[in-house]
Amino acid sequence: MRETLPPVFRTWFTRRGWHIHPHQLAMIAAAQRKESTLLIAPTGGGKTLAGFLPTLIDLAENPAPPPEIHTLYVSPLKALSTNIAQSLSRTVAEMELPIRIGTRTGDTSATQRKHQKKNPPHFLLTTPESLSLLLSYPNAAETFASLRALIIDEVHALAGTRRGDQLALCASRLNTLAPSLRRSGLSATVTHPDAIAAWISPTGDAADIRRITARGGAEPDVSLLLPDRNGYLPWSGHMGLGTTTAILTEIARTKLTIVFVNSRAQAELLFQELWKHNTDTLPIGLHHGSLGTEQRQRVEQAMAEGQLRAVVATSSLDLGIDWGDVEQIIQVGAPREVTRLVQRIGRANHRMNEPSRALLAPASRFEVLECEAAREAVAAHDLDGPPPRPGTLDVLAQHIMATACNGPFLPDALCNEVRNAAPYHALSRKDFDDVVSFVEDGGYALKAYDRHRRLFRDSLGQLWARNEQIMKQFRMNIGTIVDTPMLRVKTRRGKQIGEIDEYFASTLVPGDTFLLAGELFQFISMQDTTVQVAKGSAKEPRIPVYGGNRLSISTGLAARVRAMLHNPDAWHTLPQSVQNWLDMQRRRSRLPGPDNLLVETFPHRNRWYLVAYCFEGRNAHQTLGMLLTKRLEHAGTGPLGFVANDYMLACWSVREPTDINTLFDENMLGDDLTDRIANSAMLRRTFRDVAIISGLIERNHPGREKSRRQMTISSDLLYDVLRKHDPDHVLLRATRAEAAHGLTDLDRITAMLKRIKGQIDHVRLPRISPLSVPVMLEQGREKIKGGEGEEQLLAEADALFTEAESGS
Repeated sequence: MRETLPPVFRTWFTRRGWHIHPHQLAMIAAAQRKESTLLIAPTGGGKTLAGFLPTLIDLAENPAPPPEIHTLYVSPLKALSTNIAQSLSRTVAEMELPIRIGTRTGDTSATQRKHQKKNPPHFLLTTPESLSLLLSYPNAAETFASLRALIIDEVHALAGTRRGDQLALCASRLNTLAPSLRRSGLSATVTHPDAIAAWISPTGDAADIRRITARGGAEPDVSLLLPDRNGYLPWSGHMGLGTTTAILTEIARTKLTIVFVNSRAQAELLFQELWKHNTDTLPIGLHHGSLGTEQRQRVEQAMAEGQLRAVVATSSLDLGIDWGDVEQIIQVGAPREVTRLVQRIGRANHRMNEPSRALLAPASRFEVLECEAAREAVAAHDLDGPPPRPGTLDVLAQHIMATACNGPFLPDALCNEVRNAAPYHALSRKDFDDVVSFVEDGGYALKAYDRHRRLFRDSLGQLWARNEQIMKQFRMNIGTIVDTPMLRVKTRRGKQIGEIDEYFASTLVPGDTFLLAGELFQFISMQDTTVQVAKGSAKEPRIPVYGGNRLSISTGLAARVRAMLHNPDAWHTLPQSVQNWLDMQRRRSRLPGPDNLLVETFPHRNRWYLVAYCFEGRNAHQTLGMLLTKRLEHAGTGPLGFVANDYMLACWSVREPTDINTLFDENMLGDDLTDRIANSAMLRRTFRDVAIISGLIERNHPGREKSRRQMTISSDLLYDVLRKHDPDHVLLRATRAEAAHGLTDLDRITAMLKRIKGQIDHVRLPRISPLSVPVMLEQGREKIKGGEGEEQLLAEADALFTEAESGS
């Protein structure tokens, strides 16, 4: 096996002042042995180059005859594929290698696609959606017959997601078309290496994958950034506006900073607040998914050219795109996941042997605990996050239709191929057949309607797409990303500013003002999918709230927070105000333990409150609140409502709750749970996504775009029909499974109820406790527009804490 580089490569490394890393040589040697690999290398360790080097060397020494695609590179982002293609093209040009590079994404023009068909590139860089589309064409076997390598970048961001399911199925199809294909997965953060190795494997078996781990790399420099205003830490909230001036101070010290936030609404609000205090007029940009494409590209170009000092961004800049010389990142608000934080830290200082600098700016007192726990977890290399879950049936339905568009297939052969993909390794034959039946004619409840008949069987048992029109419509709807219904925001002159959530738009009345793209706009009218606006001037604008789940605190990070709360010896790293708060809780009530459940009950404003410190995340707590209020109703306490955040849940009732152990018994999950969740808006929203991905509802149709409202009405009608006439329909099963993993977080609730059995610590108090103040402030919080209620919240917090402090 090769231990040194060919001369042209050695010269290129020397000219750049680089030394090849051992893990890069290991990738070359593994490729020569035709081994599939998983490379885990820190940011700045040259992992992408390590994935490309085997192909570059092979093509340099053994030029591929045209037309032939040698290597396929798949990344989660179109922008990442484009960025990597530019970098790879420079490398090839500098070594004067006769290698063609091409990208195939949603941004690729018809002219480029036509040229690629006639003269395929040796390297094709694409995304899961575009790969699925390529495999749906009749010439797919010819296109990929000579494929030798599949490189999957940022594999951690794909495995366990619907896009990852789609890619895993596509990869399995590629191995059918090119049996000698080797695979390489690249990532800087891998929490479950066995599961990720299995996900990369062409057989779904982790033992088939050679694992290569880069050694070395400087430890990141991570610290907390606290508010400037006399060190005051808010009791509640998640926007982090109190650290604005501290953030500006840090931005001024460095060449380029990415200020990461957890939501688009937070990005808009923080960006506005930064400019309000930006007396030095430092150039600061804004980047998130609801901004117009042109605006995002301008920000990206300005970053790359060094024209900006900072960018406020959401996950749109999480992955490894080289936009410029980023010196530090600031995470505003709790990170929620250690793995996600490590990925963001890696955006700073793209050099393996120099530390990346990161500052964590907590937005509230509980977030101080979470940030400190995350900082300790980063230092301990304790990554978190669940292992990849089983593949979803709606994605399988889409893949089956794509396969039929490619050509006829036999169900037995396709089932075996699908099971070679790790997410579907344990797929039952019944589930597979039910999905095929759905794609074929809609299933039992829908087969009477001709529009649901998409396949037909011939005398040999092969399944074919019914006609060209069905195939054309399907290809227009390929993809597993279902956007929250959004409306375009335009000025009177037709200039597009960005998008806002349909629900938020429906709450606006003429004259209302709101922030978007860092500017103030006044709402004029709404027609179809467009919101018309003019420049605004109000002092108290509203902040658009975008749909989707808030990311919940991970199980591992929550466990660290519970352990920290329970151990006063660990409090010395916390701000004094937080230490005092926790000490007061210890004296007035008790502190949550690592494994138990602390439940407090107390009277407040002529109501009885129950506060449970579960630490299972907002989604799980919302579901738990729904179940708990039902139990309180059966117990006769007269529940009036509940509110939740990531750390705790509060319910309020007319009468005092008693028998707390029974309230939190494991059998609470059986209390009409199926019916209650089935009737909920969140499950209907989940079904809508499943219906769109599976092809039951079209997003796009030749010649017209279906309105968001039409899709919602259609999905609600279909949901009710299937529940009534075919309750075990495969799409309803897919909906329930998706809700259990996502919106309702039933898995976390189940695990919590098992953990706390016999370990519920109930404390009856005469008044509110210090630790419960944050969740008590959540009541009515959604009604507060933008930042206009900040002083009101502070006053209420002071009053609540004074009440808690006055306890005996």
